[in-house]
Amino acid sequence: MRYGFTTGSCAAAAAKAAAYMLLTGLKKTEITIETPKGILYNAKLLDIMCGENEVSCAVEKDGGDDPDITTGTWIYAKVSYAEENVKKEIVIEGGIGVGRVTKPGLDQPVGNAAINRVPREMIKKEVLEVCRLVDYKGGLRIEISVPEGEKLCERTFNPRLGIVGGISILGTSGIVEPMSSQALIDTIRVELRQRRILGFDYVAVSPGNYGLEFMRKTYGYDLDKSVKCSNFIGATIDMAVEMGFQKMLLTGHIGKLIKVAGGIMNTHSKEADCRMELLAAFSVKEQIEPLQIRRILECLTTEEAVSVIEESGKLQQVMEQIAERICYYMENRAGGKMKTDCILFSNEYGELAKSKGAEEWFILLGQEQAQ
Repeated sequence: MRYGFTTGSCAAAAAKAAAYMLLTGLKKTEITIETPKGILYNAKLLDIMCGENEVSCAVEKDGGDDPDITTGTWIYAKVSYAEENVKKEIVIEGGIGVGRVTKPGLDQPVGNAAINRVPREMIKKEVLEVCRLVDYKGGLRIEISVPEGEKLCERTFNPRLGIVGGISILGTSGIVEPMSSQALIDTIRVELRQRRILGFDYVAVSPGNYGLEFMRKTYGYDLDKSVKCSNFIGATIDMAVEMGFQKMLLTGHIGKLIKVAGGIMNTHSKEADCRMELLAAFSVKEQIEPLQIRRILECLTTEEAVSVIEESGKLQQVMEQIAERICYYMENRAGGKMKTDCILFSNEYGELAKSKGAEEWFILLGQEQAQ
């Protein structure tokens, strides 16, 4: 299946092109950037408007074979010279159709445009490359906008998350991988089989890029060598047992793995979403005050709920319970044929909990990393 490119990649490509045209006075009809995944993106430029002090252009979002509502949307970047007080900085802002964060616990702080960290880094990297090319040492103001964004926002989870006025500029790898369920499961099966053929009877898995990045930064282990299981945790366990794996480590964000603590083995939001109810239930067990339980139930994100639990002074106890229950349901799914461990983390608090056997994995993973 054909992969596509994220809104973050589109924004970075448009920003790089607009910066190039502003600083050189030369017109471009296409531009190439490198995504964090290492894949080059050659983008065609649309609706180019050049002025003496600013240039804007658009890139059309191509989601590949992924059923993405933003496919076909034009992502604009307008680049202008920065004001005197920010003369040597690259300032990135959100314009029309880019959401604004109004609730805590998201990738960006309250008040910021919903342009996530990795897209911001991509935009800055590509624009600075142009600055170095033309030996420009001043500052630039970059405004990302999506004219259709406010309308598209209604079809996303942004209103529930407290992001108003438009869509988010997203992406951790820069590419959009097709979300066909069977294609993903087939890919997981292939990766498990390859690992088993190499002689490993243990496997570390993570639902997605956040888990991979957490393991890389926190423990220095590159999970790209292992398996990304997406939302299909139950199916991954089934296939691992079928192939004879003896141990599995699951690493993931609390927002995804809290569902597994409730026995939910397909964590896609369309399948089930009882995150706050589960967090509240585990908090009740630790006798957290009723008022705080109500606050947890009213939270829009698990990051926000974790902060409420942290205020109670019982974050560690609650998260250890959750980790234990995740392992219970994983081993139950495995029919007792595979030992399981897990590591939970949040963006704000880092590691939240790990199961009792997780420490042993650091020896295994360290040895494998050294090979």
